[in-house]
Amino acid sequence: MGVEAARRALGDRQVLPRDVWFATAAPTYLDKTNAAALHAALRLDRDVAAYDALGSVRSAFGALAAGFSGPASALVVTSDVRFGLPGGTEESSSGDGAAAVLLGDDSTAPVLAEVIGRTSLTEEFVDRWRQPSLPTSQLWEERFGETRYVPLAHEALTRVLKQARLEVGDISALVVAGLHERACAAAAKQSGVAPERIVDRLGSVIGNVGVAQPLLLLASSLEGSEPGDVVVLLGLADGADAIALRVTEAITAYRPRLTVGTQLGRGAPVSYGRFLSWRGSLTLEPPRRPEPARPSSSAAARNAEWKFGLVGPAGVLAEQRGTVATYTVDRLAYSPSPPIVFAVVDFDDGTRLPVELTDVDAEEVAIGTRVEMTFRRLFVADGIANYFWKGRPVRDGAPRTDGRTEE
Repeated sequence: MGVEAARRALGDRQVLPRDVWFATAAPTYLDKTNAAALHAALRLDRDVAAYDALGSVRSAFGALAAGFSGPASALVVTSDVRFGLPGGTEESSSGDGAAAVLLGDDSTAPVLAEVIGRTSLTEEFVDRWRQPSLPTSQLWEERFGETRYVPLAHEALTRVLKQARLEVGDISALVVAGLHERACAAAAKQSGVAPERIVDRLGSVIGNVGVAQPLLLLASSLEGSEPGDVVVLLGLADGADAIALRVTEAITAYRPRLTVGTQLGRGAPVSYGRFLSWRGSLTLEPPRRPEPARPSSSAAARNAEWKFGLVGPAGVLAEQRGTVATYTVDRLAYSPSPPIVFAVVDFDDGTRLPVELTDVDAEEVAIGTRVEMTFRRLFVADGIANYFWKGRPVRDGAPRTDGRTEE
């Protein structure tokens, strides 16, 4: 998900970052830098630094602070997979998601929103916690968190408005992000900002996406903003963070063709049993075939450009679209999401390649289907995640990842 968000943030890649910060509370690895795989999939130069900000929901604001402090452009990617016990409210109210922003000044590209105030407050108290070995969180009584967060939110909002020399009435849109739903709702209500200017937290559509929520809601807000609007991002996690931004004239020329709302509307139903199996909460009968072997580190290192960047002999296939020439449906081979739909794809540059398809019903695939490439985790063996590219059907005239239009 982080790669997908980052590709959209970079667009046509006219501006590339000097630093990459990846924030998540659900990392694939400890010890190893998770951002390195993202860096490779984006085909960034070796002198572009890549770092992780892991573990806590507040790491999103930590990554932003690190990106703001650098001397050049920085790419901040946030991604999270939220777990809850089966049948519980945490499961039903949580979601998975990713969002990314490119930080920099107007010397490299037009600035869509300029930072006019930033503040951060830290306070130690335990309202939510999760042991590193467990996928689900434990919670303290809800009223306790509300009594701590609401005053912190008020103080952070007051401070950031003072920095920006603004009043509450000047706020065009207020984004309140955090895992404590009750505290976020109370903070928004008591902020003094008119209800119609409170940004929808999208809880009924995608659920709470944890680390990714601040940037996801910020992106959703900016999509409808006009030049001169003031957007305040307020985050509640182990304290309070606030960032005030003023939307610039450049926003009118850089409206996204694929909005947050459009992406959310493209979801498809998944059975509860399959959902639980993907989460690792339910073990299904596996196919009577050997499970895949552990990926070879040496082979992956020798072929990193191909494995992570999908760079072929004639060019970068990851940024192209293609057409299904023929396909097969395999119901016997090992897969976390059977059946496997495998297609021979003719890419637009003339390259022909066998590609596994994803986000597709086997019954809807047809010769001539247009596909685009998406970076996915194929499987995990012996603790090593095997990442590679899959094909995904292009739906409803969707814009290309690089921002160009379909010919």
